[in-house]
Amino acid sequence: MRWSTGWYGDSACDRLPAGGRAVPGLDAVWTLGWPSARIRTAAEGWAALAVIGECGADDRELATAPALVRAGKWRALTRWPGSYLTVARSGPTLAVIGDLTGQHPVYWRTDAAGTWWSTSACALATLDGAPVDPLALAAHLSFGQPDVLGERSLFRTVRRVPSGHLLLISPEEAGTVPYEPASYDPVDLHRAGPALRAALFEAVATRIVDRPVSADLAGLDSTTLACLAARSGPVTAVTFADPRLRDDDLVYAARTAVTVPDLHHQVVSGNPDTVYYQGLDDLTELPATDAPSAYTVTAAIKRAVLDTVSARHPAPGVHLTGAAGDALLSAPSSYLADLLREGRHRDAWRHALGHARLRHTSAFTTLRRARPAARTTLPGAWQQIAAELRGPARAWVPQAQRPVSWTPLLATADWMSPDARHHLADALTRAAEELADPPKLLAPWSDRQDLARVGANSNGWREIAQAEYGIELATPYLDNEVVRACLSVPADQRGAPGRYKPLLASAFVGTGVLPGFVLTRITKGGFNALAYEGLRRHTGQLQDLLGTTSRLAALGLVTEAPVHEMLKRAAAGQPTAQGALHLMTSAEIWLRQLDTAPAPAWRKVNSHVAPA
Repeated sequence: MRWSTGWYGDSACDRLPAGGRAVPGLDAVWTLGWPSARIRTAAEGWAALAVIGECGADDRELATAPALVRAGKWRALTRWPGSYLTVARSGPTLAVIGDLTGQHPVYWRTDAAGTWWSTSACALATLDGAPVDPLALAAHLSFGQPDVLGERSLFRTVRRVPSGHLLLISPEEAGTVPYEPASYDPVDLHRAGPALRAALFEAVATRIVDRPVSADLAGLDSTTLACLAARSGPVTAVTFADPRLRDDDLVYAARTAVTVPDLHHQVVSGNPDTVYYQGLDDLTELPATDAPSAYTVTAAIKRAVLDTVSARHPAPGVHLTGAAGDALLSAPSSYLADLLREGRHRDAWRHALGHARLRHTSAFTTLRRARPAARTTLPGAWQQIAAELRGPARAWVPQAQRPVSWTPLLATADWMSPDARHHLADALTRAAEELADPPKLLAPWSDRQDLARVGANSNGWREIAQAEYGIELATPYLDNEVVRACLSVPADQRGAPGRYKPLLASAFVGTGVLPGFVLTRITKGGFNALAYEGLRRHTGQLQDLLGTTSRLAALGLVTEAPVHEMLKRAAAGQPTAQGALHLMTSAEIWLRQLDTAPAPAWRKVNSHVAPA
């Protein structure tokens, strides 16, 4: 696992990360697992910085960056293409800046001697054996929104930096400060198109220099990246195809590969073992991750794709995937609550009619789901959820049938013990009371939370690609500038029901990058069939994994009866809380791996490291 860490204190630290490499020009900063080409530094006088990861800043931009550090213009250091961590020092002040989507998360812990920070929560926990925080894990499972409990991480005594914030350390204190606005000034869809095109072009170009390139070629999002990459050279374009999926991804992929030069198409044929939950009988075969990752559930499918890529390329390269495209280029119908809140009733009715047609329901039902969220705030919603948690567990219904909420309460919360639910309710009440500057609109809040969840999950997939194949997984849609270009477009324009992903069309129509038939596509593939097949095939294994002897059960975070009932529904082919089962399974795997997988290691030293 790749990670970075550093120490800031009045005295020298008494330990070092085992195998760590010191970052030149910055005292007491180390990286582990990062190649030297992905660690770049610049310094001038009392100002210095390092960027760690895929950073598209050219030499001139990096050389002038210390002036930004001296001025404290932290956000300006996050605007280069790529995905990277920034560590910047201006005199006695240190800023540690992750990305907007949690691919480079930042954690810290402070004691009387100073502050340790790291991109690995596990690493900081192993400093003194800090245990998992059951309450934070309960929130992770119940809400799916990383920032609900603010700075609370999955380990006791380890704090996390929330989305859009940085860690700022000075001789007086250490704490988080925002560098990103909670929402962006609105930009019209048609004006945002060129900005998105430029951001995606740079995001792809940053990653494909001097190494073999492969890309998913399936839906509209991944196809866009593959076509952009093919403008610079050959791309191995990979489509996972399985008759159980019954989608048209392969039809569009084959047609695209024939039309676009330098796309060399490879079809990965599904087989009985390429299903969800395959391979969970031996958890040592799964890479250890710093946090629970949904991709542990789908590892068999991801490996099938990476096997094909690896066979085609003599040396490890970079693999582009369209993760987060759905979250950025469209929007869930929950934005209707914002239209109602703002008094835009005519627009709300028009949009509700369109969404109702797509979902074979009525506009009245669609608006009825959105109305409760329009009448409350984020703290108010948390107070309501806390009241629900103090009551009896709900009967399961699909999430899409429940009222829209600022923070949806997932089915996983109904599988927990009453004691765990009450503790979570108390924590949520405190969070509601302490929320200093709540967001004004639901869509920007939920967009940011969805992206942070996708980014954190992508780290699990990235670990599979890197640890097992040496392949760099690239997720360009999660780049800061791509996120900004997309989220500056209001949700009611990105998610308007009459057009499918209109922002992408605004960016690429008439440019020759994408074939016209791709831009007019309105269908989307999905993996539901493979999820159900995996649930049916591995019911017994999942019952054992999530049963009375599970780590989650020991913490009160799962009870056997509701899981057993949900697995019975899946085996019978009935609607099932798939997302809840994925969450619980990935969390249980993570907990078991904490017990068995080698943890990030530290070695004692004789306090010879220079103080910060």
